[in-house]
Amino acid sequence: MAKTSWRISGDYFETCSCDFLCPCMPSNLAARPTQGHCNFAFVFHVDQGHYGDIALDGLNFAVVGHAPGVMAQGNWSVGVIADARASADQQQAITAIVSGQAGGPMAAVAPLLGKFLGVESKPIRYSKDGLKRSVSIPEMLDQAVEGVPGAKADEPLYIDNTIHPANSRLALAKAVRSHVHAFGITWDTTSGRNNGHFAPFAWQA
Repeated sequence: MAKTSWRISGDYFETCSCDFLCPCMPSNLAARPTQGHCNFAFVFHVDQGHYGDIALDGLNFAVVGHAPGVMAQGNWSVGVIADARASADQQQAITAIVSGQAGGPMAAVAPLLGKFLGVESKPIRYSKDGLKRSVSIPEMLDQAVEGVPGAKADEPLYIDNTIHPANSRLALAKAVRSHVHAFGITWDTTSGRNNGHFAPFAWQA
């Protein structure tokens, strides 16, 4: 049976509980997280997208997870927060894409998942301003990052040729705040020392 053809593109950012610079990317997920485990929250804004004939333009979604140790060893617990504006069909499409069931970049991550924590529908407010990104999801996620400036102050430093599913080229950023209370995963920090990334993304299958 042929899989549904789909394509989405837009902007993504994340924070995680590792200190900056997170050791996972330079080690291809083989290094021990700085806290011994990793809590993470990836947030996506879809500028343009479709899943078959289902339009996904303008929607947001977030992936919140916990890795109990070295990320390459798997056993991640992951939940999805879908945009409250999404219809039932759109929510199902987002879940299929994020879970890897629909193919695309997240299919490569699927073997690392140990437990799927479910899908929640919430209003998601995504903001992008230069080197800054932020998101607010009531009762579940409030986080923000600022890019680390490079030689040109209006452009961030980058790490390239990574195995990250969002993009192989990620801007380096520090978390301004990370407040996560979702799917039993909890962490709160405003230290400014935690890791972040942002990048455009373009997925398809």
